[in-house]
Amino acid sequence: MTEQSKHLAITITQIHSTEDNIKNSSNVTSSDSNTANCTKAFSPLTLQGTPPVLAPTLISTETALNSNTDVGSYVGSYVDNDGVVEKGASPKIVLATLNARYFHTSFGLRYLYANLKELQPLCEIQEFIIQTRAIDIVEQILASKPTIVGFGVYIWNIVETTDVVSLLKVIAPEVKVILGGPEVSYETEDQLIVKYSDYVLTGPADISFYELCKNILNNKLPDKKVLKSQPVGLENIALPYEYYTDEDLTHRLLYVEASRGCPFKCEFCLSSLDKTSTPFELTTFLEQMDILYKRGARNFKFIDRTFNLNIKTTMQIMQFFLDRMTDDLYLHFEVVPDHLPRKLKELLTQFPQGSLQFEIGIQTFNVEVQKNISRKQNNAKSKENLLWLRDHTLAHIHADLIFGLPGETFETFKDSFNQLYHCRPHEIQMGILKRLKGSPIIRHTEAFDLRFNPLPPFNILSTDRVSFATMQRINRFARYWDMIGNSERFKYALPHILSDEPFDDFMAITEWIFNKTGQIHKINLKKLFELISQSVEALYPEKHKGVIDKIEQDYKAAKLKSLFSSLNLYAVTHVEQAVKNKSLQRQQRHLS
Repeated sequence: MTEQSKHLAITITQIHSTEDNIKNSSNVTSSDSNTANCTKAFSPLTLQGTPPVLAPTLISTETALNSNTDVGSYVGSYVDNDGVVEKGASPKIVLATLNARYFHTSFGLRYLYANLKELQPLCEIQEFIIQTRAIDIVEQILASKPTIVGFGVYIWNIVETTDVVSLLKVIAPEVKVILGGPEVSYETEDQLIVKYSDYVLTGPADISFYELCKNILNNKLPDKKVLKSQPVGLENIALPYEYYTDEDLTHRLLYVEASRGCPFKCEFCLSSLDKTSTPFELTTFLEQMDILYKRGARNFKFIDRTFNLNIKTTMQIMQFFLDRMTDDLYLHFEVVPDHLPRKLKELLTQFPQGSLQFEIGIQTFNVEVQKNISRKQNNAKSKENLLWLRDHTLAHIHADLIFGLPGETFETFKDSFNQLYHCRPHEIQMGILKRLKGSPIIRHTEAFDLRFNPLPPFNILSTDRVSFATMQRINRFARYWDMIGNSERFKYALPHILSDEPFDDFMAITEWIFNKTGQIHKINLKKLFELISQSVEALYPEKHKGVIDKIEQDYKAAKLKSLFSSLNLYAVTHVEQAVKNKSLQRQQRHLS
């Protein structure tokens, strides 16, 4: 059997993009700090990634694998979706999930597939996106005439997956539905989606999914709906990397992990429930990376919670990729900000532009808030390392803050933002605290009067120190900062707009734009350039003349079709005054 024959074949079916089946999903992101922590807590059923642009339904269908395993024992009589008994037919297992974007790949489903042993030839993977109508997803799944369907459930797809599962069980109640993933691993019995399902696997399901499927196919049905997955040593888990397809390698983000778990106890994060971080055997892991690399993979996102925890391992992995450096190689790591030894720093300086991105969780610089959430962080060393990375490496720095933590106030968060801004990361991701089921942050609910949205994404609405109105102001700030600060579309103008107190300056711009437009989404880019100029003219008139030149630089870099001279760069009051002045001049000429 050739190496290529092991990989899944891919078919892409385009779903017609109408208003009925494509919903606005611009607020779906895995960059939000504590949501990302949720996605990385259970890697067997985990999805992460950055937003792509397409909206097809992706169906990955397992091709005829040469297998020495015997599947004949599972051949029998099965009822198809029309109620017709098919004698001699094989059962079918469908692994499915709803990704936030097409660009994402389901790392978790590939883990489950890799560990299905003799059941693997009976299984196929079907990946969809959350913008697709539930009825279209159900139709595609049932076209495979499955006996078992397993769904990966997460904070970003719980609503849509609930719709799919409820519809599927109405149309084909005989199909056994198995749920897994972080969103159904805690507070399980209270969830509507659990009511519609047949079984729920809580915790890492690499092996337990195989065991449950085998029992179902052998008619040995469990007597409980909710089943807790038992711990399994990493050495006993088959790795999933060979099941990334050529399509994945070319067009989608690849997730990899050199370790699982986290030794830290930050209470907003599900990883705080882990006892420690456990590495995969390094030689085997690097062999798998080499196979992916030789197949053409150049985009690797490591989902390790603390990639630089073991510096020796970190350096071996980074040296592995440095030895294979190409112009299109891209590596994404999450690193601990206060742990960059000299040897690692020396290695980092060797990576070229565009090859490294570091996601660095700061969350807060306030010591009391850090104590409330059991977070250990050397703030001085963290800031020193952030500045060193900017000054001595070409890595792209993405730093995270979380608003709404127990004990945080508007003023303390402002101070954290200002300190982080002056560390000059390329991006500051402002996340809003989410209530992740099972996370220890819940213990603070009464003491700090934490009030969470009862609907996904379960974001904080107010605390004893932050009102709902203030929370909304910060939400708008975060959205505009993504559009203006993090997008790098205003990289020339923004440093000239913001002062030594950047939070106050940008909050003023946020409120000016929102008061004028009432919008935080779907702002045309040309209009955004106009709004930035107009807000500066209205709020900081002494800066406006110099800022216009910088805005023009940014506008040219954006390569928009319209001429810069066609933009309305002045606030309405300025235009009205100009009209009045012209009218007065005409009157004076008429009288003379």
